[in-house]
Amino acid sequence: MMKRIGLLGCGAIGTQIALAIDSGKIPAQLTHIYDESREASTKLYEKLTNKPIISENSHLLSSNPIDIVVEAASQNAVKDVALSVLQNKKDLMIMSAGALLDESVFEILSDACKDFKKTIYLPSGAIAGLDGIKSVQNKLDGLSITTTKNPRSLKGARFFETSDIDLDSLSSETLIFKGTAKEAVSLFPANINVAALLSLVGIGSEKTQVKIIADPKTNKNTHHIEAFGSFGKMTFTIENFPDKNNPKTSRLAILSAIETLRKYCSDEIQIGT
Repeated sequence: MMKRIGLLGCGAIGTQIALAIDSGKIPAQLTHIYDESREASTKLYEKLTNKPIISENSHLLSSNPIDIVVEAASQNAVKDVALSVLQNKKDLMIMSAGALLDESVFEILSDACKDFKKTIYLPSGAIAGLDGIKSVQNKLDGLSITTTKNPRSLKGARFFETSDIDLDSLSSETLIFKGTAKEAVSLFPANINVAALLSLVGIGSEKTQVKIIADPKTNKNTHHIEAFGSFGKMTFTIENFPDKNNPKTSRLAILSAIETLRKYCSDEIQIGT
């Protein structure tokens, strides 16, 4: 029997996931969708051949006969809805991984997974190498990520509410942030989920170092990761094209979500995690 999916968030990422299900790339049924913007959910509904039900609110989504809820909305949506999804005995895939850097949220959801025997899935997103970092997490002495994006990909971040940096005036590479993953995810909630994922599999959000560079001459989202410890050293550099519909999101993040969900819905040999 095909897996039944509920989608929370009908923006750029949610739409691409929904289209992948609708086309058969993900062997499943998209049965219910919800977005706080009724216009967004209706717009997605009209694009799909196999019409899902538009839920009336986010909490009703997981009360339906589905197998997994896919969150593609926001960190606030995770904090608001994730626990009820698990309590309704549904699996959950989270795209807004930064929400889990709130220790109380992480602990509550971790306990709920055990209590209700359900699983939370976090796709690798816009970075590669998470398998390697996870395998040496107890041997790490240092972990850092430097992210370079075009200024337009960073606009609207909370960081700029108190910063004097004018993104429109930049003419060359400019370091705009240096700090911990915990700080970065709070100040750039829609831009730096990669740092959240890295810290969750590594040495924690307060020890994972983050730099964010704005470069008006680049058309890619570049992530350079360095990890070292008693195991040796790992270095990864990933250059992603931004999604054409949402420059804050790397195309690779969407492809990673689709592959994670495809594996969840498939009966086949699984390679890697």
